[in-house]
Amino acid sequence: MGFEDVKKLWMNGRLVDFADAKVHVFTHVIHYGSGVFEGIRCYKTARGPAVFRLNEHTERLYNSAHIYRMEIPFTRDEFKAAVLDTIRANEFDACYIRPLAYRGFQSLGVNPFPCPVDVFIGVWKWGKYLGPEAVEQGVDVCVSSWTRMAPNTFPAMAKTTANYANSQLVKMEALVNGYSEGIVLDVDGYVSEGSGENIFIVRGGKLLTPPLGASVLPGVTRDSVITIARDLGYEVQEASIPREMLYISDEVFFTGTAAEITPIRSIDKIKIGEGKRGSVTERLQKEFFAIVNGTIEDRFAWLTPVPVSVAAKS
Repeated sequence: MGFEDVKKLWMNGRLVDFADAKVHVFTHVIHYGSGVFEGIRCYKTARGPAVFRLNEHTERLYNSAHIYRMEIPFTRDEFKAAVLDTIRANEFDACYIRPLAYRGFQSLGVNPFPCPVDVFIGVWKWGKYLGPEAVEQGVDVCVSSWTRMAPNTFPAMAKTTANYANSQLVKMEALVNGYSEGIVLDVDGYVSEGSGENIFIVRGGKLLTPPLGASVLPGVTRDSVITIARDLGYEVQEASIPREMLYISDEVFFTGTAAEITPIRSIDKIKIGEGKRGSVTERLQKEFFAIVNGTIEDRFAWLTPVPVSVAAKS
């Protein structure tokens, strides 16, 4: 990751130097995971840097905070302006964006209400999440022995730091066993998602993806792929997916802000389809990257250009 290029971060309404972006060790989020966050990308386009689906990511952040009874002390417009300001301050033409709203330093104990809600925005250069070759060659993954949280335990629709304790267990288990990523099942044994990605299968020319009731995060890239696929004429269904259907699918791929669209070539050492990126996945990738890179019309109005006055230097 390119943290060495980061100059400024945004904290509670002002830009601070990278070295000064600190919190106290008694900050509530460190002890209890009381934070909600986002992952957003800014892409380099021919017309300058542009943030992908900033409005939707902002709405999900504020929804996550609302579920956890957190009042973010900035309006949505102030937050979106802060994202653009942070990109400008670091002179990036492409970057990953990490906002975090969290319970700060005031008191310790399970009750978070006495603690203030602090907000942080960081940006850095981050390439392909599962490796630069993964987008074309695909990745080898496993079905995790860990299960995604059951309904009415943790809110899966909130992108909260606490939920990613489960994700870490999934990711570590996969890595130590020689896989790039793990697929998690829900409490009923149906496919849920990856440790940090949503999942799609292609079978008979149709796309299937688990419904939100399968303890999945409502991914912004997931929604983007559904929209693009339907626009290209594919049938897309949100449906429960048995584990065994993964193995007999024509294609399987991950989606996510970090992973973008990453094909899966094997699951549990069982080859998926032809064991390489399939034609449907490739077509969706090409359309997605053409939109985010600005080489075709932004027909869904997904890109928020960084204004000329705050444009990054190449």
